[in-house]
Amino acid sequence: MTTRTLIALVDGSAYSESVCHHAAWIAERTGSKVKIYHVMGRRDAPEKQDLSGAIRLGARSRLLEQLSELDAARAKLAHEHGRAILEDAKAIIEGDGDIEVETRLRQGDLVETITAKEDTADMIVIGKRGEAAATAMEHVGSNLERIVRASHKPVFVANRAFRPISRVLVAFDGGASALKAVDFMARSPLFAGLAVTLVYAGADTAEARTALDNAAATLAAGGITAETRLRPGEPEKVLAEMTGSEGFELLVMGAYGHSRVRSLLIGSTTTEMIRSCKVPVILMR
Repeated sequence: MTTRTLIALVDGSAYSESVCHHAAWIAERTGSKVKIYHVMGRRDAPEKQDLSGAIRLGARSRLLEQLSELDAARAKLAHEHGRAILEDAKAIIEGDGDIEVETRLRQGDLVETITAKEDTADMIVIGKRGEAAATAMEHVGSNLERIVRASHKPVFVANRAFRPISRVLVAFDGGASALKAVDFMARSPLFAGLAVTLVYAGADTAEARTALDNAAATLAAGGITAETRLRPGEPEKVLAEMTGSEGFELLVMGAYGHSRVRSLLIGSTTTEMIRSCKVPVILMR
């Protein structure tokens, strides 16, 4: 059952604008509304310090009062900053089309907030790196990693800059999450009219070719004509080469499973692909 709703996560990072443009692109193609979330974590809350032991005589009560006022001012500023981020994000998405947009400002743990709300959405859109990671190439955002591990919905990982998407590469290995990704694509209007290529990285076997043909048939049943390729080599090398040199603008792949292309984020092919890939990635559990 679809909800026709996307959850887009924004913060103060350089990737938030890209998140907004990609969310707008998805929303227009699927007829969805967008709920933008900015979750203020514990580090956004004012720090509590007990300085009373260092304060003497009549100065104590006044200084404690000033510290309390400072905490309140910090909390107010953090909320104003969060609302400003949400308003900017809303303006970007609405500027990309006639899209219904709602904003949500929350405080607490990001992953707990989103997993509690994921049943109200069809997809989660998040930047490759967050505010803390900035643009350091060796890092994948820790919140991204946690959300992919926790969420049961497709996660769209936006890269730094938005560009229109017309060609999609699907990393397919016949496993459960790969099959789920193909089924999702066949049912979603997001991929209608896009050029789709299914690639199986590994040994050329009858089993591999049958799996590719079955996946192409599933997509065809959903109105998507897909090219199939079987490429020898390690999945991370094959995918990196194809996305880097053949003009694909979106990569779809599984995030879990026993094979290398679908292994969990930590120390995995998935981590490496997100880190090095210059196109957005849709991850499926």
